[in-house]
Amino acid sequence: MKMKTKKATLLPLAAALSLTAVLSACSGGGNAEPSAAPTASPAPSAAAGESSGAVDTSQEVKLKMILVGGKPVDYDKVFGELNAKLKEKINATVDVEFLDWSDWNQKYPLKFAANEDFDLVYTANWAYYNDQALKGGFLELTEDMLKKYAPQTMESMPAVSWDQAKVDGKLYMVPNNNVEVNDKVVLYREDLRKKHNLPEINSLDTYAQYLKAIAANEKGIIPYGAKAGDGWKWHEMDQATLEQHNDWNLVDTTLPLAYKMDDATGQIFNIYDTQEFKDLLVYYKDLADSGVWSKNVVSNKNDVWQDIKAGKVASYAAQNLGTAGSNLAEMRRDNPSLEVAIADITPDGKKIAAISTQNGMAVHATSKNPERSLMLIDLLQNDKEIHDLTMYGISGENYVPEGDDKYTAGPAAGNYTGFSNWGWNSPLNRKDASYPKEADDIFNSWQSKIYHFPLETFVFNGEKVKAEVANIGNVMTRYAIPLEYGLIKDIDKGHADLIKQLKAAGIDKVQAEMQAQVDAFLAAQK
Repeated sequence: MKMKTKKATLLPLAAALSLTAVLSACSGGGNAEPSAAPTASPAPSAAAGESSGAVDTSQEVKLKMILVGGKPVDYDKVFGELNAKLKEKINATVDVEFLDWSDWNQKYPLKFAANEDFDLVYTANWAYYNDQALKGGFLELTEDMLKKYAPQTMESMPAVSWDQAKVDGKLYMVPNNNVEVNDKVVLYREDLRKKHNLPEINSLDTYAQYLKAIAANEKGIIPYGAKAGDGWKWHEMDQATLEQHNDWNLVDTTLPLAYKMDDATGQIFNIYDTQEFKDLLVYYKDLADSGVWSKNVVSNKNDVWQDIKAGKVASYAAQNLGTAGSNLAEMRRDNPSLEVAIADITPDGKKIAAISTQNGMAVHATSKNPERSLMLIDLLQNDKEIHDLTMYGISGENYVPEGDDKYTAGPAAGNYTGFSNWGWNSPLNRKDASYPKEADDIFNSWQSKIYHFPLETFVFNGEKVKAEVANIGNVMTRYAIPLEYGLIKDIDKGHADLIKQLKAAGIDKVQAEMQAQVDAFLAAQK
């Protein structure tokens, strides 16, 4: 669905607040010229200075924000300084609740189900954005609201980014303003690869050779730091070994339904019911039987990166390039005796540019302070003083600025890290001066391989089949996860059981509904 973001006349804030009960969903947006959104012109409200066009900040407000990740050690210090600045700029302060990585998947939806009192929340296409947009958890954001309360963001954000963030033609997120590629890479102990004279890691096979060699020869080191019990319904390697390796794209990460990126007809198939998946089960079973990951993988709650830094784990394969590059720089700074490196194990595959909903911020549908919430988001993305502080911490302590666009780690760098401040990524982001050249080289090599496809911005609306979707998720957790991690002795029987249970859960009904929506979406693009 193509939509304009600059010329439409949309509902002002007071009207939007009165309509929060009718939030609805499904996706739209492409990279082509947008078309106009519906026009409405209800009477303006004077509640927040709307009658005069001014923003009334005379009354101090206290905002509550929910972010994912662990609470940083220096939170009180950094946000204490932030709140002093926010009081001056918008007469507001903000308090953050952090949902730890170990259980955020469970706690996040419960915040909305209980209608807890909060104002802003991190969200993303992988972190309940579409789900909560469908359920009415987020406030619809109109163009008038953004122009009034987030004018800098409205001006600087590319039109296509707004378009990509729309669900059924409506916007519920202020997306991040940053270029990313979705592909996952491998971070591994290069010193161990050299020690055992192993080949360059550049494929599924060479990665398996590395992992099995570490398992056989390095006692006390876990080759792969797998975590299967954090709510993710796939093997951590699947994005590389299944999607990237085959040029497939999942429609929704909570469902095993995908399409081939170069299939212009968008035919949906069940990933689990393919020969490629059966072959991958053999690959995973071999790794599991070789001791590549812990037999307690389902209950592992450890911080994998900290375990790698401590020399306990030799590799991970579930992070994007930016995170891997930052981790590599951190290792060189904090523990240079351990040599780590980055590898792309699907170097010939099509690369997917992250759509704008990869990271973003939303306003809770029942927020008592939506205006000030948007003003805060505007500052987070566009005010350099605020952006630097919330992204990097205290200057001279958590980071040391290097010019206008780079930084080096400060003596307390580790005390302000590990949470979703990427929700306000923007052109103001600084680059770590120690960011490794090899990560930049990989990123640059990907640019010519970025592939744009008709279903790039399609979002599935599962309202009609929500019971089946929930049932399928339960089957994935109970049957697919142990099967993929090699915990099922007979993989043929385990696979047959998985397919049988998916059928009983309603996979065919969901696939038919998804195909109908895909067909309609593609027809609308013509």
